[in-house]
Amino acid sequence: MKKFDNSVCLVTGGSSGIGRGVAIEFAKEGAFVVITDIQENPKIGKYHDTDLSTTTLEEIKNIGGKGIFIKTDLSNDNDIRNLVEKIKTDFEKLDILVNNAGIHIPGSIEDLSIQDWDLVTGVNIRGIFVLSKNCIELLKTSDRGRIIHIASVHAFGGGNGPAYASSKAGIINLTKDMSLSLGQYGITVNAICPGYIETPIQDYLKPEEIESFKETLSIKRLGKPKDIANAALFLASEESEWITGTSIVVDGGGIAAI
Repeated sequence: MKKFDNSVCLVTGGSSGIGRGVAIEFAKEGAFVVITDIQENPKIGKYHDTDLSTTTLEEIKNIGGKGIFIKTDLSNDNDIRNLVEKIKTDFEKLDILVNNAGIHIPGSIEDLSIQDWDLVTGVNIRGIFVLSKNCIELLKTSDRGRIIHIASVHAFGGGNGPAYASSKAGIINLTKDMSLSLGQYGITVNAICPGYIETPIQDYLKPEEIESFKETLSIKRLGKPKDIANAALFLASEESEWITGTSIVVDGGGIAAI
């Protein structure tokens, strides 16, 4: 028997990058994975994931796993309601919610438009709030409800643009507040803060910047989606049942020297 047999796991932003890696690893461990994203085909990056030819769902089926894809725009409240209603109708429960979907638009406070600020924060923090709120009743039906937010090391300092950094910092405090409210139902709420992970979201960087950054890490390699998936698997497991309201940094030692 696998660790997450008979569990239903919802992963947002599951077509590419971290979300794709998380969805595949949960499927390997027996979960039925509900994959959501604004498109099913994976994003192709300049430096990472340059040659992907299968969707996340296809990859899950190739390894003998189970799942479905539901197109969802997390900035659209109707899409969110329809997603949750579909899960309720098909499964009547939800065990694990991984709020991974996020967008990044670079630019300083002088450069970033108000429209782009609204877009980034609308997906990265408002979308998490609205989806989590709509999923609570389903999570209450689980023997071990788990909510896992994907934040960022940029939550702890500036850089990467004011909208992105602010929204990721907001996720940290949202995690704490939600944990205080939902603990009474046995639902844990935690966040993972990735450092540099090899995904298409890094396309805005130059190759020399990537190599220079790698040299600042205690562990001299860049992160992979599976590194974040491993942390998510732990936070969703029985072994983590007394861990809630906290954030786990997974960054190869990048912020250790700060």
